[in-house]
Amino acid sequence: MQHFSIKDIENLCGIKAHTIRAWEQRYKLCVPKRKDSLHRTYDNDDLRELLRVSFLYHNGHKISKIAGLSQADIEKLVEESYKSNTNNETFIHQLVEAGLDFDKERFEKVINSLVLRIGIENCIKDIFYPFLHRIGLLWMTNHAIPAQEHFASHIIRKKIIVATDGLETSTPNKTHVLVFTPAGEYHEIPLLTANYFFRKHGNQTVYFGVNVALESLKYYLQYHSPQYLYAHIITYLNNSDLEDYISSLCGSFGGKVVLSGYACKKIEKKFSNLKILDSLDEMISFSKEIAAT
Repeated sequence: MQHFSIKDIENLCGIKAHTIRAWEQRYKLCVPKRKDSLHRTYDNDDLRELLRVSFLYHNGHKISKIAGLSQADIEKLVEESYKSNTNNETFIHQLVEAGLDFDKERFEKVINSLVLRIGIENCIKDIFYPFLHRIGLLWMTNHAIPAQEHFASHIIRKKIIVATDGLETSTPNKTHVLVFTPAGEYHEIPLLTANYFFRKHGNQTVYFGVNVALESLKYYLQYHSPQYLYAHIITYLNNSDLEDYISSLCGSFGGKVVLSGYACKKIEKKFSNLKILDSLDEMISFSKEIAAT
């Protein structure tokens, strides 16, 4: 049984902590356990209940009405809402619940139906990224639910790889991009996403994957001349280490170094051959732009 802080609950349910406290006091909804410090702590069952309550609340049901329902009635109402509701929040909520329970069959069923309905690209942009952001995988290091993060990311990772393998092979004279993360960076889904969109728009990629030593990159560059190096960096240790790394990378490469990810927002030094992309949309636009050159 895992335990969550009220901040974890706020992030996962999309309900402010002060609202959760008000529901607890006014309606006796999900009354949490207390640590010796008297701080609230929630377990898996509490999270599951609050996920369902927040889902109904986000979909227009009054909290006073929800509070008067039994758990069986809440579950029934959630299931009915799933069938009639097609907004992204519905599917993200389903993935969070399936991930919490390690329900592989349900998790994959939701994803497969979405891919058929809206396509893999819209799934990545509108479902996978918001879902992973919510459980703290993409833009921050949050170890509240590491097992669920690994479970969910493994399934999503496979879907993106299969979609990438299904793309047409680019011609040899297309723009050449080397795709990687630095040593110590293991978040692969943003990297797989970038690789997919580079390939989708006709660029040629060499995928080095995660945790790549700088020496490996320099060795490759002795024999090959990609136009771009692309890296996604989320959890790099500190600002000075990151800027030293980028300085070495830019200094040893004659082409353009392109970076994205949360850690890159902290870079202050300017490098003539460095470009920083601030969002997924910017990365997609960039992949189109270089394919057209």
